[in-house]
Formats: sequence, C-alpha cells, structure tokens
Amino acid sequence: PSFGFLFDIDGVLVRGKTPIPAARTAFQKLVNSQGQFLVPVVFVTNAGNCLRQKKADQLSHLLGVPISQDQVMMSHSPLRMFKRYHEKCVLVSGQGPLLDIAQDLGFCQPITIDTLREKRPLLDAVDHDRRPSVLLHDCSVPVVLTAVVLFGEPVRWETSLQLIIDVLLTSGYPGNPYQQENHPHIPVLACNMDLMWVAEAQSPRFGHGTFMVCLENIYKKITGKELKYEVLMGKPSRLTYQYAEHLIRAQALQRSWEQPIQTLYAVGDNVMTDVYGANLYDRYLRQRCGPGTGTGTDTDTGTDTDTGLGWEPELARPAAARCTSVLVCTGVYSPPAPSHSLTHPAFHGHRDFGFDPALVEPDHIVPDVDAAVDLVFQLENFAP
Repeated sequence: PSFGFLFDIDGVLVRGKTPIPAARTAFQKLVNSQGQFLVPVVFVTNAGNCLRQKKADQLSHLLGVPISQDQVMMSHSPLRMFKRYHEKCVLVSGQGPLLDIAQDLGFCQPITIDTLREKRPLLDAVDHDRRPSVLLHDCSVPVVLTAVVLFGEPVRWETSLQLIIDVLLTSGYPGNPYQQENHPHIPVLACNMDLMWVAEAQSPRFGHGTFMVCLENIYKKITGKELKYEVLMGKPSRLTYQYAEHLIRAQALQRSWEQPIQTLYAVGDNVMTDVYGANLYDRYLRQRCGPGTGTGTDTDTGTDTDTGLGWEPELARPAAARCTSVLVCTGVYSPPAPSHSLTHPAFHGHRDFGFDPALVEPDHIVPDVDAAVDLVFQLENFAP
C-alpha cells in the first residue's frame, strides 16, 4: 500500500462506550484472515485519560481485530519527545491514572492537582465544605514546580483552575504571594484542544478546550496578559500529524512494505479538529518543498519546530505527499438540512490557530467509517 489511515475514535468508531455498527464492518475489510492489517493504520485520538495499551485493548474488543499500542496515538503521545522536561518537577492536570501516564511518557517527578492540594490545603477555597477545618501553616513542605502539563479536562474545575493559576502567578511556588512580574510564566504544555466531543448524549459535551478557554480568560483577567503555551498538541496541531505519520512509517517498515506512503487519509467527525488538522497538515506537506522550507517556524504555536521544541529529527522531515480529510456523519458533524443555506460555523478551534474557512472544508463527506474505507480503496484502486 502507498497510503495509510488516521482514524479518529470518538464519533467515528464509538459514541461513549457504544460502538458504531459500521466500525466492525469497516475493520473486517482492513485485515486479512490472520488478523494482520492490509494497510498501515493509526488511531489518532484527542483523549488523554488512559495509557495507550488500555485504549488498544478497548479498540480490539470493540472492533473485533487485534490492535497494538503502537497503533494508538493519544493526544499526549508526542510528550515523549520533550525530554528536557522529563527530569523536572511538573504539575499534571486531568483525570485517569495521571501519574502512570506521565511516568510512561518519561516524566520522573510529576505532581497531580490532588497532591498539590494536600500539600497546600489553604489554596482550594471555593467549595466551603472542602476547606480545612484547622488552618495550619501550609508551606512547611517545599513545592517548586517548573512546568504545567495539561493532559485533559479535570473533574473539579474550580480546584484545578485555582491551583494552576496559583502556580503560574507565583513562578512555580504555590502558596507564596502572587508576584507583580510573573510574565512570562513557567512553561505550559497542553494536550487536546477539543472544545466539544460526542458521547451518548444527543448534543456535544464540553471538552478540554473548554477548560483551556476558562484558564486563559482567568489568567488574562487577573494579569492583563495572554497565557502562553510552550506547545499545543492533539488535533489539529501539525506536531500531532507529523508524529502520526512517524507511526505510520514505522508500521510500514515493520511489515517490510517498501513502497513509500504517499497519502494519509484522516477520517474524523469534527470539522474543527479532524478536518481542520488534516487540511492544515496537507497544506504544510504541499508547501514544505518550496524555497526556504525544510526547517522553520511552526505556524501553530509560533515556535521553531526543530530546535525550540526539541523535536526528534525524523519528525521534522515528513515523507508523505498529501493528507486527505474524510468527514463522517456519525459524530459531532451532521449534514445541514436542505433548506438551510451553507454558512461557515463559528470557529471552535483554539485561539492560537487562525481561522481559515478553507481549512474546514473536507475533501470528502461520507455517511460512516465503513463508507470511508470503501471510498479510499476506490480512490487508491486497492483490492485487498
């Protein structure tokens, strides 16, 4: 095969914990009788609340085909490359087995919001019932944080928002008085910018992007300055698609497929993340061979893609020629009624991504993931 699939999960393969019927049918077409994939496949999800192996096990059960963890890309997977933070004490926010996730990615000294709250009990004061009954001096144990890692939406937003703001406004010394000169603040690394996602409910639910909107606006309201990110990852960031392509090439190499992977087909249900990200990466792939390109500036974050963020060399040299966006109608996106005029929806993407209407236009719209697989096989003249 000269192509590979990048599959979103929520809204494409499942809704919450319920599999979408077309998914099993689709994946029977993608494997041979021994259960081996006929084309390279990577599952690119913006979820970040579990380890890759757990997600691979879930997918294997839901789809009825064997999935390895090397085929799964969580929103936080590229953090493996940010080795300069791995030895530092970092605050991690989200839910699920946060310490296990952080340590699996290489972080040696992660501290959760709950642990910070235990060390600094006076800081969490919104919920009156959670305030400490005895007002002990809460700075006896030193806590010095050098970065904040946002894995995903937390459970108690008021606690996480308060403590993250405390860390940013004290330059990593929560419990100290706020500093007048705290800008630029310590680095913030964020995964998953989805404003909304689809589960079993009829309408989309808040995602981590909504939490980030709250954090950014609180920080700006207090300081008058913009909160800055060291890196934004998860769809639609280019870093995510370059890392996914790296995994696609690794699969092809493992299977001794010598033909170069020319086309990536990104199948998703969200115009603002799946389609926008695939089209953004496609634009980068088409422009990268122009004069003066090869290394340079990441348009997603305004930082240098090779040296500033410490990307591994192979991720700075993508080999694909194009990335094609395929939109399914089983998740966030639903086709407009015939009587409605076609207008561009409100931009749900992150504030650091400039809105370009061309980037939310999918290359193809299909009913479901099974139709997406059929379409790609037809476009590629691929007969399993």
